[in-house]
Amino acid sequence: MFMVESPEHISDPALMVQSGTSENLFIVKRYSADCKQAWDRFISSAKNATFLFHRDYMDYHSDRFADYSLMVFHGGKLVALLPANLDADGTLVSHGGLTYGGLVVTRTAKLWEVLACFHAILRHLNQEKISRLIYKQLPAFYNSLPADEMDFALFLLGAQRYRCDCALVIPQADRLPFQRRRHREVKKAMRCGVRVVQETVFLPFWESLLVPRLSRRYGIKPVHTLDEITLLAYRFPDQIRQFSAYHENRIVAGTTIFETPTVAHAQYSAVSDEGAGIGALDFLFAWLIDERYRDKQYFDFGVCTENGGRTLNHGMVDWKEGFGARCFAHNFFEIATENYSKLELVLCDKLKHKLGW
Repeated sequence: MFMVESPEHISDPALMVQSGTSENLFIVKRYSADCKQAWDRFISSAKNATFLFHRDYMDYHSDRFADYSLMVFHGGKLVALLPANLDADGTLVSHGGLTYGGLVVTRTAKLWEVLACFHAILRHLNQEKISRLIYKQLPAFYNSLPADEMDFALFLLGAQRYRCDCALVIPQADRLPFQRRRHREVKKAMRCGVRVVQETVFLPFWESLLVPRLSRRYGIKPVHTLDEITLLAYRFPDQIRQFSAYHENRIVAGTTIFETPTVAHAQYSAVSDEGAGIGALDFLFAWLIDERYRDKQYFDFGVCTENGGRTLNHGMVDWKEGFGARCFAHNFFEIATENYSKLELVLCDKLKHKLGW
């Protein structure tokens, strides 16, 4: 038997449901180290999470990001997580040290529950004088079940999309054929005797190919240092793998793959001048797509955009599309936390129906 205050007498009717004397509220708490086991257990069973959200991954760069991750409880049960950090200017980011972020929910979460969880988070942030949330959405192909509840929430909130990256992805169950030039490069590599090796160490690829290639072409370094990727691969040996192509015992191409239950994602890739001349990178990716990861739902080449999504790297697009990859949007939003009240009308309507007001 529910006992509910009259909606006109409460500021947040969606949060004020009680059953007898035991409260059934949506309560937000900051993550702390003693919650690690509960956090990781939740991530492992969520419908829209990857191993990047496990604390052993998130915390490898804890010295560079001030963690402000949030946990949502409903009736004393953990029902949602928000991996996040607090920037120096007081903006909450979900998460600055990760490729993507967003609200993580259970496999059975219903639409109104997701809205209520996010309402509680925004209300909490607003009360803590955190006025802005940068929301880095998880691309849809990582989800194990439909998970567009947050798209609806972002619409209701009037969230401002300020960035859109294009991830080029192959759906393995309905693949487009390789373009002829990709086939030609693969055959060239085969004639040259190029072979693929799954490495046990990252040093040859990092020092011989990746670091010098990024420095020479873009003037940047990899996001992960050699020590960091080695540590993360030790912690996640079934999710982080290194594949390299060799020609006459010289490494000529390579890629670092991040695996999730649905996706094989090329986190890094690089090729030497010699390797480019003999089609080594094409051969490596063709083998990964056709053989190693043919049973994955998606093979993700990563993004082909730069400058916050406003510049398209046409050469990169052309090469990736040559394998049959096509675009999935990776969206970034800015949310004013004071807008939490915009979710209340929808939530109030739900409670009227649920409780027979």
